[in-house]
Amino acid sequence: MLKINDFTIGYNEKVIVKNFNLHVKKGEMLTIIGPNGSGKSTVLKAVGRLLKPMNGVVYLDGKLLLEMSNKEISKEMACLSQHNSAPKDMTIRKIVSFGRNPHKNWFESLNKKDEDIITWAIEKTNLKHMENKNISDISGGERQRAWMAMALAQNPKVLLLDEPTTYLDINNQIEILELVKELNKKLNLTVVMVLHDLNQAAKYSTEVLVLKDGAIKAQGKPEEILDKKLIRSVYNVDMDILKDQFGEKVIFIPKKVYKENKMRERFKEQ
Repeated sequence: MLKINDFTIGYNEKVIVKNFNLHVKKGEMLTIIGPNGSGKSTVLKAVGRLLKPMNGVVYLDGKLLLEMSNKEISKEMACLSQHNSAPKDMTIRKIVSFGRNPHKNWFESLNKKDEDIITWAIEKTNLKHMENKNISDISGGERQRAWMAMALAQNPKVLLLDEPTTYLDINNQIEILELVKELNKKLNLTVVMVLHDLNQAAKYSTEVLVLKDGAIKAQGKPEEILDKKLIRSVYNVDMDILKDQFGEKVIFIPKKVYKENKMRERFKEQ
């Protein structure tokens, strides 16, 4: 469904991610994790064409992304960044309606099919009772659901989510991730997202990719690759790793920060 070959990405000639390769199968729910500055969001921006890669190509459902128009891409792939904005007096329904733009010609009005899809997206994200409220009058979690509804209105095959739980309380975090999980299962929607929380990544992913310093350290099922050794080498943190009550999903409990020898030597020199 989504194939990335030999990606090298950076800013102002500074390389952040080098020789990155990834193949995401249809219906997969893949989460990219790693320390701050490891290149997680950079990868998503490049795939979503918000950042031009220095090298490499992306294939979307077998088609070369470079040869597709923005409209063609938006029909197949939706991308939600960390920061989204809209005029304060714009209603939720109006925002969600923008998700239909890739399916319309210039100045073409919305038809009944479009309105039905917009209503479906609003209902799916539990916003029907407030669809006529202005975006400025709702909570952060509700705003995040509104942007999610807009992405759903695109009717995409692939959904890219850059830290969808940022700035949300734990209740809204779980609500958003449960929604994404439901869409993944019921619609066979392919999801690639960036998360910081290891427990959330383990619970809501069929596959996890671990990045550090712009390179892939590990990739696979979370219960198979996320062990103490890997976490310590990537995050410099010791963890207790437990199983949930069903003996399936892993639970990570931080113990202590591990100071690398080179860091200790640096302090000695000061």
